Amino acid sequence: MNQNAEIFGMWFRTTWNVGGGNIVGFSRLMRRYTSVRRSVLDMAAKDGELRVFVVSGEVSGDTIGSRLMSSLKKLSPVPVRFSGVGGTMMSSQGLKSVFRMEDIAVMGLLELLPHLNKLRVKLQETIEAALLFQPHVVVTVDSKGFSFRLLKQLRARYSQKSFEIPVHFHYVAPSFWAWKGGEARLRGLAGFVDHLLCILPNEEEVCRSNGLVATFVGHPILEDVCELNLDTSPHEWKIEGNSEIFRRNHAIPTGATIISLLPGSRLQEVTRMLSLFANTIELLQVSLPELVPLIHVASNQHVKDFVTGFTNKWHVPAILIPGGSLQQKYDAFSASSVALCASGTVALELQLARLPCVVAYRAHFLTEWIIRYKAKISYISLPNILLDSAIIPEALFHACTPAMLVSLTSKMIHDTGLREKQIVAAEKVTRLLCASPINLHNLEEPHQRLSLPCYTPSMIAASTILYHVKS
Repeated sequence: MNQNAEIFGMWFRTTWNVGGGNIVGFSRLMRRYTSVRRSVLDMAAKDGELRVFVVSGEVSGDTIGSRLMSSLKKLSPVPVRFSGVGGTMMSSQGLKSVFRMEDIAVMGLLELLPHLNKLRVKLQETIEAALLFQPHVVVTVDSKGFSFRLLKQLRARYSQKSFEIPVHFHYVAPSFWAWKGGEARLRGLAGFVDHLLCILPNEEEVCRSNGLVATFVGHPILEDVCELNLDTSPHEWKIEGNSEIFRRNHAIPTGATIISLLPGSRLQEVTRMLSLFANTIELLQVSLPELVPLIHVASNQHVKDFVTGFTNKWHVPAILIPGGSLQQKYDAFSASSVALCASGTVALELQLARLPCVVAYRAHFLTEWIIRYKAKISYISLPNILLDSAIIPEALFHACTPAMLVSLTSKMIHDTGLREKQIVAAEKVTRLLCASPINLHNLEEPHQRLSLPCYTPSMIAASTILYHVKS
């Protein structure tokens, strides 16, 4: 026995270099194997509150984050306290943002370069704020460039500390399916992402096959239905706004043709796309003199300022639709004959509204070249990708010109067959975006159970977070 103990002692000192200070590594390993498996709720109950550090870097993420925060407050049996980075929507749910969300709202590949130094500074500010907050859970929403750097560096910093390492969730899986070699890169996320909350079908299966814990919670856009308190079947998710009230409120003549313009949510994107859309409108007015453009303005202060300045100088009268009003947005969609939009989540909103559209995309020429070289999909809009069919016309890269947009938009206005094809396809798309409510089986209290269709993505996501078991 004494000999065995001596051999063990020699191995211990040699392997872990106790005298050299590697005892931290040994204690970390022992914590891993001696810790009890506990859920996030167990950890929160011990402290009498659930601390959630949540980060979003763009408008769509701000909406997703705010709905998740609301659902966490509804489902958690203990008080929930938030810190992190977000916009006006997340602030309305109780977040005190470390800094303005717009400071990290940058899109594109080459477009990032001028902002790298500022992003590094903001990343360090976010890390320090998270360490100070000592959360049970860290949730990053989309914006994978900033989010993954944050989670990776946080995991490294927490590993050096003696206190408990929080559970890391990332909401909105990276679009690995769109890029060559994308699936292989998923495996690297397991080191700093504990659970992926997926919003598209098939993502969960692929993530799990690559060693990542993942749950398909459904697409957040479906929550617009419940937020507007619409009585709709879970098999037919759709939103019908009030076109009559919209026309009356804005004094739009009965015979006028209304077109919704959605140039994006980030400043670089809007700067590029709005001038392109404006030129398109001017050309369309030759054949449609009573054309009324509606410009949907994202809830991003930089974007609001730019759009206001642009329309003040534009000789074409345009109606601005504020991004913060969900009802007004869908009323505008209902009054519109067609929409012209930048690629992104908005294409799914238009499917929910059953409004035919044309999708446009332009970027820095080097970004476009990289996309052509690295992308492995044929389409850029999610409805087309999900159905693997060109249901929605797309004008991309150098083909995205005012003349091309005029041609595609005119056809969509006048061709009943094309319009009907999109409307029929929209029902298929929205069905694909629904997750099964089976993931809510952990809800124990009767008052926590909801009726369909409000097994919302955020409810499923919140339930997944609360009952995630940490080993």
